[in-house]
Amino acid sequence: MAPMARATIEVVAYDPAWPALAAAAIQELEQALPGVMAEIEHIGSTAVPGLASKPIIDLMAAVTDLEIVERCQETLAELGYHRHFNGMVDRLLYVRAAGGVRSHILHVVTLESWPTRNQRILRDHLREHPGDVERYARLKRQIAAAGIAPGDYARAKTALIQELTDRARAERGLPSVPVWEKTER
Repeated sequence: MAPMARATIEVVAYDPAWPALAAAAIQELEQALPGVMAEIEHIGSTAVPGLASKPIIDLMAAVTDLEIVERCQETLAELGYHRHFNGMVDRLLYVRAAGGVRSHILHVVTLESWPTRNQRILRDHLREHPGDVERYARLKRQIAAAGIAPGDYARAKTALIQELTDRARAERGLPSVPVWEKTER
């Protein structure tokens, strides 16, 4: 039996096409699910100009009740989004992976939690602080070059993400909260 190939993390230079890809995905979701999402935005590293990233478009949508989206599974599947269970208790997660390659991730959260979502706060902070963008990009490239397993990639970035998120939250008068949300045990 041949040894199993180890998955690698691909961090690429910022692609100016990412915002247009996100906008197209947002429009597609809004048209397919009219009135379901109160808000939807491009988040994550692909939403920060100049930031190296895994080439996956992250979107975050806010709904009044997560159950509403759970009733839309068929429509989401028609768009290529399939439910992904990662144990987080306060959100729904959908992955679009044509041919097994992830291209989009849709995080669905409650409208109540929308204003204080770490992902949105960190994105906005990075858009305003180019020095932090460079620090984060450098770390991501180092982690990828080290050949870390995909499951360990996020953990390897945690200290810097927490530092930057704490600073961004403090600038907005918000308390520090862990960047990785509660999971079911």
